[in-house]
Amino acid sequence: MNKFYGTGVAIITPFQTDGQVDYEALGKLINHLIDGGVEYIVSLGTTGESATLSSDERKQVWEFTSKSVNGRVGLIAGLGGNNTHELVEQIKQFDTTGYDAILSASPHYNKPTQEGIYQHYKAIAAVSPLPIILYNVPSRTGSNISADTTVRLAHDFKNIIGIKEASGNFDQLNQIARDKPEDFLLISGDDPISLPMIALGGVGVISVVGNALPRRMSDMIRTCLAGDFKSAQKGHSDLIDFTRLMFIEGSPAGVKTALKQLGICGDTVRLPLVQVSSGIADKIIAETKKLS
Repeated sequence: MNKFYGTGVAIITPFQTDGQVDYEALGKLINHLIDGGVEYIVSLGTTGESATLSSDERKQVWEFTSKSVNGRVGLIAGLGGNNTHELVEQIKQFDTTGYDAILSASPHYNKPTQEGIYQHYKAIAAVSPLPIILYNVPSRTGSNISADTTVRLAHDFKNIIGIKEASGNFDQLNQIARDKPEDFLLISGDDPISLPMIALGGVGVISVVGNALPRRMSDMIRTCLAGDFKSAQKGHSDLIDFTRLMFIEGSPAGVKTALKQLGICGDTVRLPLVQVSSGIADKIIAETKKLS
C-alpha cells in the first residue's frame, strides 16, 4: 500500500479548443506530474470531467494514461456511479492493464441510506479485480458516507483499502482514524486540510492543486509524513491563496487556467462547466507566476 502514501493527483483531462481530448497535452501533463515528484495519478476522477466523457473516450483516456505512465508511478482509475448494477458491469469490463486500484465515489443524486451505501460498495467489492478506495465527497454527491459505514466497509472487505475523505468533518475523520483497521488508508480529498489530516493519521492527499504545482505539493506532503510539521507549515501557507483560487469558480476550470499559464495545456472545459472569469483568471495567473 506504500505506493498510495504521499501525493496523488486527480489529473485533469485536457481538451482542444473544439472540445476534443488533447492527447499530446495529456502526455505532457503526465510527465509534468511525474517529474514533479508525485507518488501516483488518478485518471478520470471528478477533476478529469469524467461525467462529460463518452464511454469510448473514457476507455481511450485510461489506455493512453496507462501507456504514458508506463509503471513510473502508481495509477488509479476513477470508476463510480449511482446505478450500482451498471457500475458492476463497467468494473467487470475494465481493462486493468497498468492500474493499481479503483477510486469509486459514493453514489450521487439518489441519496441512499447508509445501508444502501454499504450494499453498493459490497456489490463493487465482490467483482473488482483491483483494490478499491472509497471516495466521500458530500458537496458533490448529496450524501455522506458516515464514519460508521466507512469503518464497517474497511473491516468487512479486505479489497477496500482506503478512503479519499472530502467531507471536511473532523469529528468524522477522528472516528475513522481511531476505529479503522491499521492498514486502511485515510487520504485527504481536500487540498487545504491535507496537513491537519496527516497529523491525525492520514497518509497523504489526492490533489487538484498538484496538477499545476506538483513539486510544491509533493514536497510539502512528504515533509508532513516525515513528522516535520513546522517545516511543512510554510509550504502549506504558501499554497493557501492559490488553492482558494482553484475552487472559487469551480474545478477544474481554475487549475486549467494555471496549467495554460504554465504552457502545459489549454483551459477548455466541457459544458456545463465554463472557464473562469477574466478577473479570477488574472489572479490565478499572478499566483502561478509567483509560485512556479
